[in-house]
Amino acid sequence: MKIISKTFKLLTVFLLVIGLTGCDDDDNGSNMQTTTVVDIALANNLTSLAAALEATDLVSTLQGDGPFTVFAPSNDAFTALLTATGLDLDNLSTSEEALVRNILLNHVIIGTSVTATDLVGLGSGYTNTAATGPNNENLSLYFDTTNGVVLNGASTVTSADNFATNGVVHIVDTVIDLPTIATFATTNPALSLLVDALAYADTGSPTVPFIATVSDASAGPFTVFAPTNTAFANVLAELELSGFGEGEGELNAATTDAVLLSHIVSGNIQSSGLPNGPVMTLGAELTADNVNFTLTDPNDRVSNIVTTLVNIQGINGVVHVIDTVILPAL
Repeated sequence: MKIISKTFKLLTVFLLVIGLTGCDDDDNGSNMQTTTVVDIALANNLTSLAAALEATDLVSTLQGDGPFTVFAPSNDAFTALLTATGLDLDNLSTSEEALVRNILLNHVIIGTSVTATDLVGLGSGYTNTAATGPNNENLSLYFDTTNGVVLNGASTVTSADNFATNGVVHIVDTVIDLPTIATFATTNPALSLLVDALAYADTGSPTVPFIATVSDASAGPFTVFAPTNTAFANVLAELELSGFGEGEGELNAATTDAVLLSHIVSGNIQSSGLPNGPVMTLGAELTADNVNFTLTDPNDRVSNIVTTLVNIQGINGVVHVIDTVILPAL
């Protein structure tokens, strides 16, 4: 019965496509062929994607004017997702349908057609997808073109620039899951020392299990002021420390825990909501300046918020990159 049901779903999608994107007669009797991103998916035999779009009522959305950029998972990618999650597209609960819909929207950029050349020209960076997280904010997507086009560190484009009249489709080999704070910390090489600090704090007696918390899609939400690698190198030099460790002249796990807590705020605070005045982190009271985009710690040390790297939105919180490590009261 499942095979019959899935066949019916795909037939329904096909009929929708034929009905809505076929030849239209204009006033002069000529014909204009419209090929939407849904047509492109069907033409590339992305039957699992088509079934998922139908199951979540997204077919008509992607047949709209757009433009859309769609990162379309292969059938194998969808099989891996369904196997790992136990989801059944023929029998989704209300909450499961909402989850699958949000995952699908996490593959869609609305309002622009982004080509592979565009991405390669940028090298790496962030954009927003149609998926939403805390406070209905659009989730971020990190792309890196060092070795092909890789999305959120996990999904690689295998067939780029399949053009439609309402956008472009790039076929990818892995479903792009809803990102967490950990997703963005681990995929951007400029934040690798932050990841090291989180892992090192966890080796002691952390106030919170850092890696587990930032990786948990159901946690938070949190706002994280994320220091760059240069910021960590500078603070170690400032404190005359050689690195993370329990030896003399090293930043021990307990102190690392206290430092990290000073970078985390409860709640999802995007840059537009940054106050002008006190900000309570989990470990210190900071003073924010929402005009100059700075944070002043209890030691009167100033951290600049990198304005080109704000509002990196995950499903469990938002990240703002800063250029100086925040320290609790010394």
